[in-house]
Amino acid sequence: MVLSKLKEEDFAALRGPFESGRQSPGSLGGMLLFAIFLQIFVFCLVYVVIGPETTYPYNNIVLQLHLIITVIMIMLSIVFGVPSVFKDFQKTQYFITILVSQNMFGWYFYIAALFMIGTSDISTKSMLTFTAVTLLIGLFVFIITFIRFYILLRKGKYRSGSGREFLRNKLEKKSLIPMATVAGLGIVYIIQYAARNNFYKDPNEITIILLGPILLYGMLFVLPEQLVLLYCKFRFDSFNYSFEKDPDGVLKPMGIDKLTKRRENSVK
Repeated sequence: MVLSKLKEEDFAALRGPFESGRQSPGSLGGMLLFAIFLQIFVFCLVYVVIGPETTYPYNNIVLQLHLIITVIMIMLSIVFGVPSVFKDFQKTQYFITILVSQNMFGWYFYIAALFMIGTSDISTKSMLTFTAVTLLIGLFVFIITFIRFYILLRKGKYRSGSGREFLRNKLEKKSLIPMATVAGLGIVYIIQYAARNNFYKDPNEITIILLGPILLYGMLFVLPEQLVLLYCKFRFDSFNYSFEKDPDGVLKPMGIDKLTKRRENSVK
């Protein structure tokens, strides 16, 4: 794995959300419990309000699959929102948080946009083409963002001190250009598609159709960092909390690299 070539200090600035407590197990647990009600609300908004009016192909299959996924996400949110569980399974809790956030703020609204398109007299081929193009653009956004993030890690932009200064300067603006270009082309395509099919006549429709893919691209933009943080939680103890002395948890100090230890033991 490409990240295995990097050292703990290369990820040091990424500990910020853990140091501040914003992504402590307790905070994530509260977010998961709150997300239970939010997932139910958004599910009803997409599948009860918009769903019955849509002619989007395979909408019943999408409904059934997403219902199963939502039920599983809600059950996992309940389990990993309980302190007695997440204290011993911090890494799993963080993984569940990624799944819930991507599902709730990305895929739900994207599906709402697809269903909204299906409420008008549009051919199945046109709807599937729109789906394929927007998903392909989303894939490019993710790939470009991941490559950009890895290059910045390799350059030491997230090391202690230099990383924080880098983040305060809002990252390297030039490194955002490729991702912004791809996302911008996607937005232009969506606007043109909506205009060709007369969605501009209804402000609510055009809002949902635009907002869905844009939110999905936004979530795919943050997904590489979420995955890297998950990787750090597995590899470094310094991205996890100790609950031995404090019931709220204390972030562990830097200095324990599990991957390096395994390599040293294998050499011995």
